[in-house]
Amino acid sequence: MFGGSIAIRGIAGDQQAATVGQACFQPGMMKSTYGTGCFALLNTGETAVASKNKLLTTIAYQLNGKRTYALEGSIFVAGSAVQWLRDGLHIIKTAHDSDDLAAKADDTQSVYLVPAFVGLGAPYWNPRVRGALFGLTRNTGPAELAQTALESVCYQTYDLWEAMRADWPDLISKHTTLRVDGGMAISDWTMQRLADILNATVDRPMIPETTALGAAYLAGLAAGICPPPADFAATWRLDRRFTPAMDEATRTQKLRGWSQAVKGLLASETDS
Repeated sequence: MFGGSIAIRGIAGDQQAATVGQACFQPGMMKSTYGTGCFALLNTGETAVASKNKLLTTIAYQLNGKRTYALEGSIFVAGSAVQWLRDGLHIIKTAHDSDDLAAKADDTQSVYLVPAFVGLGAPYWNPRVRGALFGLTRNTGPAELAQTALESVCYQTYDLWEAMRADWPDLISKHTTLRVDGGMAISDWTMQRLADILNATVDRPMIPETTALGAAYLAGLAAGICPPPADFAATWRLDRRFTPAMDEATRTQKLRGWSQAVKGLLASETDS
């Protein structure tokens, strides 16, 4: 097609490429990509950890014959919750509007959206359940619905985070920072709430298209035109760091409400 052969220098799936693009080359480094769904990978080094908490054991990457493993968790609904606000409920015109609307929400309301539009992914893996709203009152309006849609992504990430901590206890001692990418990562409100819910630092890179960057780097490394991983990692640049700002009592209360909402949804599916 192009008048000559084209060498294939690197092969990587979406999440592996994003892990490389985020320069998560050390055990304990973790990235989460927020597109329509959400996919989190935790570098576990040379150890293939067999998950006891319904995560996937996968290969993060293999360079020069040396294999590095990861734990992976998949969330079915992330950015598609914002699409629902826009295209289903018509309470926002653009995805960016969800930030401004969520910021106006009444924080005294405890409203939870479990966005199981197509079932629940990790760590539940239940394709049969469907989404539900909990805690609605007469005062619940568009702002609260926007907030709970964005928060649902944070809570689901927390579920993955906790499953990974249980499977790989070193994650606790390493005080891991979560590196984020994907379209939803540009939402400052969501990323701040994510840091609050995780009680961990969340870093957004200058280059948001980390999947494409990682794929290009793998090809360039094999072709001899890109630097070794350590030097590539040194070129990673921070756009914005989000640090936890929520008090522990509020955080605990919110997580308890989320847990009750998920349990209620799963129980209703079992009863039916």
